[in-house]
Amino acid sequence: MFFDMMRDPAFLVLCAIVLAGCSGLPGLFLRHGTLGQRLASVAALTSSILALPSILYLLIGGGEASFTLNWNLPFGPCEVALDPLSLFFLIPIFLIFPAGSLYALGYWPANSHNSEKSVTFFYGLLACAMALVVVARNGFLFMMAWEVMALSGYFLLVAEHGEKEVRSAGIVYLVASHLGGAALTALFASLFWITGSFSFPAPQSLAVAGGVTSVLFLLALAGFGSKAGMMPLHLWLPSAHANAPSHVSALLSGVMLKVGIYGLLRVMSFVSERPLWWGALLTAVGLTSALAGICVASAQKDIKRLLAYSSIENLGIITTGIGLFLLGEGSGNPRLAFLGLAAALFHVLNHAIFKPLLFFCAGSVMHAAGTRDLDRMGGLARRLPFTAFFALCGSIAICGLPPFNGFASEMLLYLGFFGEARSATPFIALGAPVLAMVGGVAVIAFVKLYGIAFLGEPRTEAAAHGHEAPVTMLAPIGLLAALSLLGGLFPPVFMALVQPALRVLAPDTGLVSALPVPPVWFAVAGGSVIILAAVLYLFLQGRVKGCSTSGPTWGCGYLRPSPRIQYTGSSFGVFFSSLSGALIRTRLHVDPVRGLAPAAARLSYAPEETLLHRVVLPFLNIAGVACAFLRRLQHGEVQIYILYIFVTLMLLLLWVH
Repeated sequence: MFFDMMRDPAFLVLCAIVLAGCSGLPGLFLRHGTLGQRLASVAALTSSILALPSILYLLIGGGEASFTLNWNLPFGPCEVALDPLSLFFLIPIFLIFPAGSLYALGYWPANSHNSEKSVTFFYGLLACAMALVVVARNGFLFMMAWEVMALSGYFLLVAEHGEKEVRSAGIVYLVASHLGGAALTALFASLFWITGSFSFPAPQSLAVAGGVTSVLFLLALAGFGSKAGMMPLHLWLPSAHANAPSHVSALLSGVMLKVGIYGLLRVMSFVSERPLWWGALLTAVGLTSALAGICVASAQKDIKRLLAYSSIENLGIITTGIGLFLLGEGSGNPRLAFLGLAAALFHVLNHAIFKPLLFFCAGSVMHAAGTRDLDRMGGLARRLPFTAFFALCGSIAICGLPPFNGFASEMLLYLGFFGEARSATPFIALGAPVLAMVGGVAVIAFVKLYGIAFLGEPRTEAAAHGHEAPVTMLAPIGLLAALSLLGGLFPPVFMALVQPALRVLAPDTGLVSALPVPPVWFAVAGGSVIILAAVLYLFLQGRVKGCSTSGPTWGCGYLRPSPRIQYTGSSFGVFFSSLSGALIRTRLHVDPVRGLAPAAARLSYAPEETLLHRVVLPFLNIAGVACAFLRRLQHGEVQIYILYIFVTLMLLLLWVH
């Protein structure tokens, strides 16, 4: 019987989930930290080898499975199930988790970080919890896995808790997670009130009054939207991703944000009739998040904050696709519904590839230059040639340019805006210029990131003596870059994984199942770009080698040009930053100059998000003052608490009387 179960691909997926959760346990009990970390990496790779082939087999073959676990809790049957939607969202988990675990061997070694044991343990626990969220079919089990996921992310985030900024980021993350969890608790309590069970309703089976479904949708949007980083529920995301270790940031951005998207799609699948205004709201929220997120990203000088804000942009693109799906479904346009939902799910997979790729590259840059500040980098392409090449691949992909996968998924959105909007809902075409502006600003932001970090001359001694990352860090980066290129040249390979999930969300709408653009077009366009780039590179290299004279560069009157006269990240984007002043402001700190022979003065600056620092934080400060009175009621003395109970009982007796 055991061997029969081992031949069951669904059982292998569950075994992989358990193995991922236990991957960090040996390191907690072994004195030799390096051995525990290596065992965790082996367990992570083994879980991926078990899970990914089984997931692909079930997903492409149309298989589904359900398991009911015996427990004595009064919350209904503990059911876990694998349907195409769950299987699709398991792919990023078992792709990025082992890649990050291998990457950590070089980036976060046990002999250099005292927190390695806890980071390795919670890294595996986070992957396990995310997978349980995806396969859970009981509201109580879902919330248990959700809270484990949130707490694991917190302990990973505060790995370097000796720094004040890290502790502050952890507190913001924890508060946001619990506020989102409160909304989800209300959501599942409402579902229990409607259905009389904590078990998930069957797809398309929930048919209740419009007001009730709207409440469910808004609760899901608040709870899952905060985890997905939708604006204005994104406030925890930039500081969390910036201060976490890079392989943790890759898992948070590449996978955990998508768990919020999964939750929203899962709740939407319960409802048989989805109002048109749901689509309008999600489209507006998505376009706003995409444009505002990338505008704020373009003003950042912290390489990881720039990547964090660009995650808000990409989650906005995904949300926009879901909104187009609902608009197409509500207006009787199945082709628009297909383009929107296919673009959203396709971009889920694409973003789960190129964003961890960029966070891994950022970790390699920080490993070499010793800083996250773009203004203290420069010239790293000569010292980190492999990292520079892979970072260029990721930058092209995230900008939505051929021949990488970001272009393919965003092309579906453009086809939805332009090609299908003319039929029943022509106002949808207004989203196309917004999406085009998002792409243009993304190019500005990542030309800045790549140019300032890798090109030019080193601005500091640390950047001048940088070194290439070890093989354990470069191997997962190269794998993700290859997958990104594969998705751009041959999008039907990824679309074969997307199409089964489409049928879970819209089984009866008659969605088309073919790309509106011939697949060979992507390969031809991408191949042409690669060939053109190679020819241009060889031509420029030939001209450089053919140059027979050399001399000092003309320094505009300076006898000794210095790296200090180069563009910085802030000066490169100063013009665009001035145009987005309503979203981002610059905080300056200038040392005063005093006396006849003043000492050296320093100027420092940091971009601040207006919504966070001018609206949210002042509101929280006011709320903190208002709640400070409650602290005075908590003395820790039993006599005082007995007095409170007595007063409360007297007031209740008077009220009853």
